[in-house]
Amino acid sequence: MLNNPSNQITLNTKNLASDFSASIVVFLVALPLCLGVAQASSASALAGLIAGIVGGIIIGWLSGSSLSVSGPAAGLTAIVAGAIGNLGFETFLMSVVIAGVLQITLGYLKAGFVGDFIPNAVIKAMLAAIGIILILKQIPHFLGYDFIPDGVMEFQQADKKNTFTEIIAAVNDMHAFAFIIALSCMLILIIFETSIIKNNKWLRLFPAPLLVVVAGISMHLNAEQLGFTPLQPEHLVQMPVFENIAALWSGLSVPSWSGLLEPSMYVSAFTLAIVASLESLLSIEAVDKLDPEKRISPTNRELKAQGVGNMVSGLLGGLPVTSVIVRSSANVNAGGKSKASAIMHGVWLLLSLLFLTQFINLIPKASLAAILIYTGYKLSSIKIIREYYVKGSDQFVPFSVTIISILFTDLLTGIVIGILVGLFFVVKSNFRSAILVMKDDVRYLIRFKREVSFLNKSFIRKTFEKIPDNTAVLIDPTRANFIDKDVIDIVNDFIVNASTRGIRVYIKRNPGEKEIFIDPEKREII
Repeated sequence: MLNNPSNQITLNTKNLASDFSASIVVFLVALPLCLGVAQASSASALAGLIAGIVGGIIIGWLSGSSLSVSGPAAGLTAIVAGAIGNLGFETFLMSVVIAGVLQITLGYLKAGFVGDFIPNAVIKAMLAAIGIILILKQIPHFLGYDFIPDGVMEFQQADKKNTFTEIIAAVNDMHAFAFIIALSCMLILIIFETSIIKNNKWLRLFPAPLLVVVAGISMHLNAEQLGFTPLQPEHLVQMPVFENIAALWSGLSVPSWSGLLEPSMYVSAFTLAIVASLESLLSIEAVDKLDPEKRISPTNRELKAQGVGNMVSGLLGGLPVTSVIVRSSANVNAGGKSKASAIMHGVWLLLSLLFLTQFINLIPKASLAAILIYTGYKLSSIKIIREYYVKGSDQFVPFSVTIISILFTDLLTGIVIGILVGLFFVVKSNFRSAILVMKDDVRYLIRFKREVSFLNKSFIRKTFEKIPDNTAVLIDPTRANFIDKDVIDIVNDFIVNASTRGIRVYIKRNPGEKEIFIDPEKREII
């Protein structure tokens, strides 16, 4: 499974430079999300960090995707919190392990094909919606209002507040110094996107997000010299501090093997396996769309990798993991080229947990907010929205409905709604594509193509009803592979009643028969 050359880490200087820079960005994005998702899931911060480390190193190595990044997912918080409340944390960990076993089984059963049935409009909408959510959710942190849960992507929060009420509260209670830090960090990110920096081979080696973090810490530590009060702990990243590795090891939880005897544990495991697999398949499908090299990730291999990751995470006391679109899109936008960026981001998480907690806890949330808002802007540009508007209603409606649904519900609910709307337009399109209707002044051609099923009955009946009296109609069924008996009945009824309306009906019986019926100069497809 791991010997496919196309999926090996390319260790050349160019890729390493890009991947190193991207890994810093992903690390800075993933760190607060790991902590925030853990908090939202009613779990310890350590459980969230373990999941992030496993998602980066283990899944990053096993996955066939070059750009996908895995970790604890906001989309699972409600399921995880409910399971922990019902089962207890140790038994819940066993459900994570069993979920991993189920995912591996799904991979061997080649269930990865499910991702192929998701419309492109829905996938693009998911990316755009994630971008908008990132912007909206980070605005309070950008303004220095840090009294909200980190890592929550849903519109309606557990504390009964929602995305918009939090923004209003932030505007009314903004922290001036944090806001100045955020603006300064955003300015750095914008400057690093200019041609002056991009065309300088030395300056572009410095990861902009790392400079943003350093700038934020420096401003915080020198607040008094700048004429401000230093930021309070709630305005800074808060990682758990362990004095040594032994203390860290003793803080790990292990799954309860007695949980194997509890039926409710298996219900939780099955739910986690299905939802986590679906989210992972959606994520890698979306990342493949973002990939400049247009590489295709093997979906069945991804399910196996996610399964191994969840087994390891559960055994070490971590939360369930999935491929996460926020981390993955940040990786793409930061210039990631190979799996090395995902693996290195996991290494940075591990090192930060072991050795850098005091440094990490000096990072202002406002600095991270600037990074996430900038990432969100790249994902939800006006260009993408305009592109789908131009494509027509069959693409724009599912696209816009998916975005709105995700914004006002949550990721998975919004995607399901988007898929249903997308399928409606697919079915509608198939209704029309099975039948071609052409006309000139007084003659009509009705041609059946491919399979004409009972689903086409309504369209065919309405087509016959719209044909004016005293015209001629040629019905050509010779190109159809199958015609439903209900459709045949409708055609026969039309032929019987046509004479009462002065309509002459001709049936083409032979595919090779000459067809000089519609004036090519006057023909019109309707």
